[in-house]
Amino acid sequence: MEIPESIKKKLTLPAEEHFYAGHTACQGCGASLGLRYVLKAYGKKTIFTIPACCSTIIAGAWPYSTLEANLFHTAFETTGAVMGGIEAALKAQGYKVKGEDGVMVVGWAGDGGTADIGLQALSGFLERGHDALYVMYDNEAYMNTGIQRSSSTPYGAWTTNTPGGKEHFLEKRQKKKVIDIVIAHQIPYAATASVAYPEDFMRKLKTAQKTPGPSFIQLFSPCPTGWRSPTDKSIEIARLAVQTAYFPLYEYKDGRYRINMPSTRREPKPIEEFLKLQGRFKYMTKDDIEILQEWVNHEWGRLKKLAEVFG
Repeated sequence: MEIPESIKKKLTLPAEEHFYAGHTACQGCGASLGLRYVLKAYGKKTIFTIPACCSTIIAGAWPYSTLEANLFHTAFETTGAVMGGIEAALKAQGYKVKGEDGVMVVGWAGDGGTADIGLQALSGFLERGHDALYVMYDNEAYMNTGIQRSSSTPYGAWTTNTPGGKEHFLEKRQKKKVIDIVIAHQIPYAATASVAYPEDFMRKLKTAQKTPGPSFIQLFSPCPTGWRSPTDKSIEIARLAVQTAYFPLYEYKDGRYRINMPSTRREPKPIEEFLKLQGRFKYMTKDDIEILQEWVNHEWGRLKKLAEVFG
């Protein structure tokens, strides 16, 4: 159905859709929303490379696709390498890459395929300086293969190989700061984003498009199946992740940090506000919650200092 111009003028996001209905994502899936926003930002002149993850299933099996864009399904560990090959091939054939009228090469990989299995290829992609964007949609575990922990799984979380209950064998490591590893490569642009704040995400996608060289966005992407949360609470949970400073929104551009928090609160909300809507945290003790809160406070303080010194 054609959207009337009067309604289009009121929209804060592009009205055009390049992500079709009929995909196989679970209800409340943050990754599917993220893909939709990327396609709204870049349109059909996008080439995705997607490794083994939920999104390869969401996109659909050949000859069908829910994405109105070109797509390479790649091996789990090769996202960064394939992106570099696509970008080099396009340039060799005379295509413009990046820029508003150029082709956007987008690596779209989960935290398992980024923080763990694909980290080496990601590092190579960043070091070589390719004109492309890598998006890590962060649902904090290996969701497609049975909800196993990844190095992006937060402290205190239940997964199938960090079970709770009588043994209280939950995740005991803090979440890996992948974006810090990326920034250490001194790339032109890196940012965090959330599906709960699409306007902020779209702005960062556009900034990545206009910035020559490699770009990276870590996108907070709720997974109701793995997080044991109600399917209609994904956006609320994603907002609380930001409002508690568990997953703050910021960007790094040309050596400078800028915090993009939407909340006007002086202090973040308590981490319990984020935890209580998710069954994966139900086994946490009071001591566990305090440990996670201390980590959040430390990381939030460190980010504010970075923004103050390098802002």
